[in-house]
Amino acid sequence: MSVASESIQIENVVASSDIGQELDLETLANDLVASDYNPDNFPGLVYRLQEPKAAALIFRSGKIVCTGANSIENVTTALQQVFDELCDLGIQVTDSPKIEVQNIVSSADLGHTLNLNAIAIGLGLEKIEYEPEQFPGLVYRLDEPSVVALLFGSGKLVITGGKQLDDAEQALSVIEDRLTDLGLPD
Repeated sequence: MSVASESIQIENVVASSDIGQELDLETLANDLVASDYNPDNFPGLVYRLQEPKAAALIFRSGKIVCTGANSIENVTTALQQVFDELCDLGIQVTDSPKIEVQNIVSSADLGHTLNLNAIAIGLGLEKIEYEPEQFPGLVYRLDEPSVVALLFGSGKLVITGGKQLDDAEQALSVIEDRLTDLGLPD
């Protein structure tokens, strides 16, 4: 395991679930204390949990999206809390609703500065976007694993689009190998 892979931190996990029935969000907004519901701005009810820190976006269809958690375990705990709250309010929730991870956002540090201009040329234009006047990072789209990495001149990077915990580690390994193949850093 490289030093960079040891620096990987999960920043956000987004997962979805479905309780299998329609919900009255107006009534739910009155019953759930830490919730916001403004259908003119957003079609779902935002329910903020403190422990673990996360937000559940609850939709009329019964679909629930959990975001803001920093681990898959915390997403599962947060969604279970939402299911329990709904049950306490007399809302029928199917036994053990399926929870599906949609996106894991991770950060890491390669431990050295990067010459993004050289990387952009070396990786080829078909897999990257780099417009430093618009955004200070280089966007690198990987096929395997299927993720997007944002590389910054500081050597820090963000990996998004993963659905499994090891996607970030695999992506980091691919990136380090590609940079080594290009002779970067010097």
